[in-house]
Amino acid sequence: MQKSLLKEIILEQEKDRQDIDAGIPRAALSVALRHATLPHAVVVSGVRRCGKSTLLNQIISDLYKKGVYYFNFEDERLVDFNVEDFNHLYEVFLELYGDKKVFFFDEVQNVPQWEVFVRRMQGKGCKFFITGSNASLLSKELGTKLTGRNVNVELFPFSFREFLSFKGFQLSKNGLSLTSERAAIKKHFAQYLKHGGMPEYLKYQDTTLLKRVYDDILYRDIVARYGIKQVKPLRELGLYLLSNIGGTFSYNNLKKVLGLGSMNTIKSYADFLENSYLIFLVSKFSYSLKQQFVSLKKIYCIDNGLAEAVAFQFSKNKGKFLENLVFLELRRKFQEIYYYKTTNNLEVDFLIKPGRNDLKLIQVADNLDNEKTRHRELAALEKAMDELKLKTALILTEDTEEKIALKGKVIMVKPIYKWLLGDGGE
Repeated sequence: MQKSLLKEIILEQEKDRQDIDAGIPRAALSVALRHATLPHAVVVSGVRRCGKSTLLNQIISDLYKKGVYYFNFEDERLVDFNVEDFNHLYEVFLELYGDKKVFFFDEVQNVPQWEVFVRRMQGKGCKFFITGSNASLLSKELGTKLTGRNVNVELFPFSFREFLSFKGFQLSKNGLSLTSERAAIKKHFAQYLKHGGMPEYLKYQDTTLLKRVYDDILYRDIVARYGIKQVKPLRELGLYLLSNIGGTFSYNNLKKVLGLGSMNTIKSYADFLENSYLIFLVSKFSYSLKQQFVSLKKIYCIDNGLAEAVAFQFSKNKGKFLENLVFLELRRKFQEIYYYKTTNNLEVDFLIKPGRNDLKLIQVADNLDNEKTRHRELAALEKAMDELKLKTALILTEDTEEKIALKGKVIMVKPIYKWLLGDGGE
């Protein structure tokens, strides 16, 4: 690749970077800054348009005011960029900015064997901050390529606390106890529940931005990357999964629904969608790994607003949107998340493992006003607690709060908005 073109791109990108809105400080910023003193590459991974570039800018502003080498590999002029071109890129950086030791690479997974250059420059004492919209950047394969010289940070769309900050709402110390402030929080929560936390969409309130994210995931992150020839089945699968968040499926049933001949194709497509952070697939809890593997999977989506824009009528799926929000908050904190089925086939929405021998049960319900709903949710939790020998559990609702004592067990009921703000524990 010609150095003159690389120079042009670098200068344009640097100008664009400096024009980026500083944005609100993300919770992931403090995590990334803690890793800045390590020699390891800091790998920031997350769905498209969730704020990764803004996060890089915040890191630069906080730590590297004297300048860094910054390059975004999403530029369409870089379609032919390959691993040999990294030397030319480095030479142009030296010519423009002199010798620096810190590299910021955006969406670097677009270049095959990029890790070869990173590993070589790490050997010369260089520091790297890298972003990517593909979960393989966080995989064991990456650890092997960089021989363990990387630390990983996942970035999600705004949490509820970040959403409030974006809206300019400052939560006071005792805000959840004050009637007027709690009412404002609940109003914001209703918006967050429906619109999600994708920064660009929240700024401009144009659903075409969310639909473009979806299309970019399908066509740029999956079709182009994996050389998929039949796009229609992939689109149908994506739409089906986004239309069924909180539901379960088997690959065999999906094969029949979508009319595809191969269950392996369905599984590969679902893996691609999950790898791009569009969806998450949750297994049923079992002490048997084989049982986990063959169990029906539950579906969740990276963002309520994106799901609403692509597939949903929100008013008909409010309970599932609540469940999806709870899943996303759990996923920010825990890797091991399951659903639970009792021996008499009652379902608990979430089972998490905060520690090796620690289990927690969480049920999500719109409310407990209906006696039939209340009985169903409590019966499932009580049976699961018996089977797992647990004394406590949690029910998260839109706006109910109480403490339920059942035969030596305690079930706490909390509003989701309070739980999201850290009031009420896990």
